[in-house]
Amino acid sequence: MAKVTYEKDGRIGRITLNRPDVFNAIDGDLPFELADCVERANADENVHVIVLSGAGDAFCAGYDLTYYAQSKDPDNAYAQMDMPWDPMKDYSKMIRNTEAFMTLWRSHRPVLCKVHGYAVAGGSDIALCSDMVFMAESAKIGYMPVRVWGCPTTAMWVYRIGAEKAKRMLFTGDKITGREAEELGLIYQAVPDAELDQRVEEMAERMCSVPVNQLMMQKLMINQAIEAQGMQNTQMIATLFDGITRHSPEGLAFKDYAEKKGFMEAVKVRDSGRPLPDDLILKNDRG
Repeated sequence: MAKVTYEKDGRIGRITLNRPDVFNAIDGDLPFELADCVERANADENVHVIVLSGAGDAFCAGYDLTYYAQSKDPDNAYAQMDMPWDPMKDYSKMIRNTEAFMTLWRSHRPVLCKVHGYAVAGGSDIALCSDMVFMAESAKIGYMPVRVWGCPTTAMWVYRIGAEKAKRMLFTGDKITGREAEELGLIYQAVPDAELDQRVEEMAERMCSVPVNQLMMQKLMINQAIEAQGMQNTQMIATLFDGITRHSPEGLAFKDYAEKKGFMEAVKVRDSGRPLPDDLILKNDRG
């Protein structure tokens, strides 16, 4: 079964993350299936707009870390490498995911992202690479792994909300609601949960009335202004730092704890509010 599906619906290309049993968590295939779907939409001259959504109860719960964090398979991008760690080997794996997510940003068709439930960790990377994000008011977005074991590789937080507000989110790893995300300027609009589908459809239909070449020119013009700020360099550093976070002393302790206690237990410690890296449970419990 496809982990990302594509359907043409008139002038709209509909891309759906399709792992609902795990809240559309990202595995080794999903980023590249996503990129393939974006390519299909862009290859069709009759598609004007892409609508990106998630099947089931959430948009995307991030990387499938129940598997990755507990895995000892060296072929996994998130697996703990044997020391000494090779940062360039890690980077070469993870930059491919970053580039796959960025196909949404580089798509010649505008991408409207529809977020319900959660768009967290790597799921927020996917959402924030879109052109416009609509969220249900009750939905949550955030990058909790910044507390330990992660850095948002696309770095879209700083380009969407600026340095100070990005620091507020990435110094804490807090999750915020759709309404709070709109107030912060992170997303385009938060709407009542029951109105989410309708609001996205209205915007998509409005954009479909504009010629493809006009949509493409406006997107290229706006995007180049952001890219001129050094986006590619920032993403290179962010992706490299993501690997460093997973191989720091605290990152290795987190991974070890997840292997022994299970990822969800490790997350409880990470998100408990107790100080890190001084938390003795996280650093010293090897039982």
